[in-house]
Amino acid sequence: MSPDQLQNLVSIIGTTLVLAGVGGVAWLAASELRLRTIRRSRMQTAGGSASATGRNISKPSNGIGAQFMGALRTLGQQSAVRDPAKLSLLRSRLMQAGFYNREAPVIYLGCRAVALAIATLGVMMVVPLIAGGKGGMGGIMVASVLAGTAILGPDQVLKVRKTKRELEYGDGFPDLLDLLVASVEAGLSLDAAVTRVTEELARRYPNLTVHLRFLVLELRAGKSRKEAWSAFAERLGIDDARQLATMLRQAEEMGTSLGETLTVFSQDMRSKRMLRAEEKALALSAKLTVPLILFIFPCLLGSLMLPAAARLMHVFSQQ
Repeated sequence: MSPDQLQNLVSIIGTTLVLAGVGGVAWLAASELRLRTIRRSRMQTAGGSASATGRNISKPSNGIGAQFMGALRTLGQQSAVRDPAKLSLLRSRLMQAGFYNREAPVIYLGCRAVALAIATLGVMMVVPLIAGGKGGMGGIMVASVLAGTAILGPDQVLKVRKTKRELEYGDGFPDLLDLLVASVEAGLSLDAAVTRVTEELARRYPNLTVHLRFLVLELRAGKSRKEAWSAFAERLGIDDARQLATMLRQAEEMGTSLGETLTVFSQDMRSKRMLRAEEKALALSAKLTVPLILFIFPCLLGSLMLPAAARLMHVFSQQ
């Protein structure tokens, strides 16, 4: 088989795969639209029967965004995690990243499936270029970037959002403890103090305030204080929150004074905060060694050696 025939065969195979992928996506979209049409007709029928009995049912939204979210949910349900432990872990990661919706795991899995489908189509379109010898290295790089983005992209987005929120939680937790100590020493109960602190921190730390509101709602719903604070610590995902939950559980079990316990814990946290700052300050000199060698030392060496080099060149030119 000649190279031209091989190139034509590869192009035909690539085009067929691309058309098959596009057809599969179109079939999924058509199936989702058909299902949504059936559900809408059923909801309208149920709404008509309910209105006859004096009850009103809101109409489902039929916009493009709603249809897209419905397709994402369908893909997510098809690739859903069947293991309850893994599903719980995924839900915890999404909550730590700021996604609190009940359907967040399904939507996340749907987004991963869409990213993989788009990357697959992109790689199929690049394959003829790689096989034809036209921009082979560039095609390989593009395919690698698409595959890496589809596989690692969603996890990296979650990791970046989680890291950003953990920095805010770490900055706001000492202020939270100071306000809790002041409120408890003023005579408020712990639950009332949490409600008061939530109102005070709403502007400065909005993401931390969301978790505090969840905590207040769980306490008002009748959840035990130990379980509510443990869930609060797991949602935040920082060690300070876990230590606070453990300390409150021990104080409740042993019957110690809550105000004194919070005061000691606040002082201990303030000391740890100062130690972390001192550790970063002491490590700064070691971290500056590499930039000094790479950037400042060549400039200093050049400024010292250039006059001598210029003088030597002048002497040699006179000879």
